[in-house]
Amino acid sequence: MKIKGLRWWVVGLIALATVINYIDRQSLNVLWPQISEELYPDKNMDERKEIFGWISSIFLFSYAFGQAIFGKIFDKIGTRLGFVFSIGFWSIATALHALAKGFLSFAIFRSILGVAEAGNWPGAAKGNAEWFPAKERAFAQGIFNSGAAVGGIISIPAIAYMSIHFSWQMIFIIVGVIGLLWLIPWMLIVKSPPEKHPWLTEEERVYILDKSQNKHANKNETDKIEDEYNPTTAKVLSHKESWGVIIASAAIDPIWWLFVFWIPTYLVEVYNMDVKGIAIYGWVPYVGAMLGAWFGGLLAQNRMKSGWSINKTRKFVISLGCFIMLPCFYLLSDPGSPVNAVIIMATILFGFQTAIGNIQTLPSDLFGKNTVGTLSGLSGMSAKFAGVGLTSLVATLTMGGNYTPAFIVGAILTLIVLASVWILCPKIELLKKKI
Repeated sequence: MKIKGLRWWVVGLIALATVINYIDRQSLNVLWPQISEELYPDKNMDERKEIFGWISSIFLFSYAFGQAIFGKIFDKIGTRLGFVFSIGFWSIATALHALAKGFLSFAIFRSILGVAEAGNWPGAAKGNAEWFPAKERAFAQGIFNSGAAVGGIISIPAIAYMSIHFSWQMIFIIVGVIGLLWLIPWMLIVKSPPEKHPWLTEEERVYILDKSQNKHANKNETDKIEDEYNPTTAKVLSHKESWGVIIASAAIDPIWWLFVFWIPTYLVEVYNMDVKGIAIYGWVPYVGAMLGAWFGGLLAQNRMKSGWSINKTRKFVISLGCFIMLPCFYLLSDPGSPVNAVIIMATILFGFQTAIGNIQTLPSDLFGKNTVGTLSGLSGMSAKFAGVGLTSLVATLTMGGNYTPAFIVGAILTLIVLASVWILCPKIELLKKKI
C-alpha cells in the first residue's frame, strides 16, 4: 500500500500530539481558580497566585531538563519510539493529577508532566528534518506549532465546560486518556523513517531525501552540499550560531508562557471573571497564535520559493514577528476592556508564532539531521529556564492586579531576540567542520 503525501499525515499526527500536549498542560491553568479556592480557602488571590507561580515554575524547570534529555533520546532511538515514550509518560502524569491534594503533590505530578511533555518539541524538530526538505520546513513547523494554539483554543472552553459536569479530578483523567489513544494511529502510520517506509511513494521519497534542496535557495547556488555536519555537543556549542539559536529561544519562549500560564488568572483578577467568562474570552489569544503559526510558515515558504536564501528568509520573518509584538506590549498596559485585552494578546501571539516557527527551524538549517535534536533540546532547555525565571517573578510583578511590569519585560525580551539572531547568526546556512 502506498499513500501519497505521507509526510503530511506524519506532520498532522505531530500537530495533533501538540494539541493534546497543550490540552494537558492547560487543564491546571484553567482549573486553578476553582482548585485553589477548594484547597486554600483561607488564602487571598495574591497568595494563591504565588502558589500557582511556584507550581508552574517547577513544571517549566522540569520541562527544561526534559528538553535536553529527550533531544538525546530522539537522536538515539528515533522519532517513532521517542514520541511513544514522551506522550505515553505525559498522559499518565496528567491522569495522576487527579490524586493531588496540595502544593507538594501538584508539584510532583507537574514535574513528571514537564519532563515528558518536553519531548514533543525536539521530536517535532527531528521529525521535520526527517520528513521535509528545507524549503517546506518552516511551513511544517508552523503546522505543528499551530497545534499549540489549537490546543489553547479547544482546551479553555472545553475544560471550562467539563468543569460544569465533572469534578476537576475526573477532568485530568479524561485528558490523560486522550493522549494514550493517540499512540494507536502513530504506531500504525509511522512505521519507519522515510528511507525505508513501505507506504511512501518513490516520488515522495526522492523529494524528501533530495539533499540538494537543503542548500539555501539562491538560483545561482548549484554546488552540491557536502556531507552533513553532525558534531559532538561540545563542538555544537563552539559555534556562535548555536548560541544565537539558544539565546533567541531563551528570550522569546517566556513570552509564550507569560500568556499560557496567566491568561485565566489575569481575566479573573483584572476583570473579575468566573469560569464562564474565562470560557468566553480566554481562547481568543490562541486564535492569533494559530494564524501566526500558519502565516510565518507560509511566508517563509513563499520567500524561499521566490529565490530568497535561507538566511534572508529566516531573518526577515523573525524580525517581522518581533516588530508586530513590540507595540502591542505597550497597548496591553491599558487595554480598557476585556475584549481589547484579548485582541491585543491575540496580536502578540500572532507575532510570537510568526517568529518562533522560524527560530525553531534554525537547528535544521545549521546542522545535519543527527544533531538537530541535540541543538533543539539545548535551545529548548535554555528557553524553559528563562521561562522559569519570568514565571516565578510574575506573582511579584503583578501584585495587586497590575500586569504592566510583566508586559515591559516581554518587550525587552523581544529586543533580545532581534539582537541574538542578527548579531550571532551573521549567515544562516549549513555549517562546516572547523579546521
